Amino acid sequence: MPSSLTEAEIGILRDSPLFSEVPPDLLQDLLMRGSCRKLVRGENLFVQGSPATSLFMVLDGLVKLSRLSATGEEVVVAVYGRGESFGEAVAMRGGKYPVTVDAVEESCLFQITAQTIAARIRDRPELAMAMLASTYRHLHELVHDIEDMKGHTGAQRLAAFLIALSPRLDGPSRFVLPYDKSLIAARLGMKPESLSRSIASLRGQGVSVQGGKVEVEDMARLRDVVLANKPGHSMRVHNC
Repeated sequence: MPSSLTEAEIGILRDSPLFSEVPPDLLQDLLMRGSCRKLVRGENLFVQGSPATSLFMVLDGLVKLSRLSATGEEVVVAVYGRGESFGEAVAMRGGKYPVTVDAVEESCLFQITAQTIAARIRDRPELAMAMLASTYRHLHELVHDIEDMKGHTGAQRLAAFLIALSPRLDGPSRFVLPYDKSLIAARLGMKPESLSRSIASLRGQGVSVQGGKVEVEDMARLRDVVLANKPGHSMRVHNC
């Protein structure tokens, strides 16, 4: 076991979607063969197009996954927090990372090489199922995100983002934004000025955003914003 892993971090790995179905003895073996990677705020983990040799899981902090568009503009693909993994599929097939990953804040990541995983799969085929499940989860999230970007207004995307953050499902709720508004705008496929307009448009629905603090008068009203003109449809966002 890497000496830098705490009991809490081992628990995060054990309970994660990537490793939750892995038998305890196999998980212990994998954790012993992995390592911890610490990043300071703004530090780059890898860049788009670099060889994919490892997969990663966030133990603490936040990381941003982004790509450069054809026009050279940064597009934020995802923001991942504690317990979320990335790099599995591309690392296992020996390709190149399709995104650039930077630390949004001071972060700690668990890193294990694809070569190590592949060697264990040969002996323990059940590990392959965990890798497939994680890959499917990321694909499912991506498809939903694309659908939501096309099918919702900016205010609806913001409302869904706030719903995912709220500690309460009904009634009034208060909570804090997980990262700055410029990154939230990028994550929701907006310009900062569009996010400001969306925030303003939600005031009439009882939503107040002051700095990083959010107050919602009634969560049911906020859900109605997301569901407007979309019967039976709900938007998924990455809850960090």
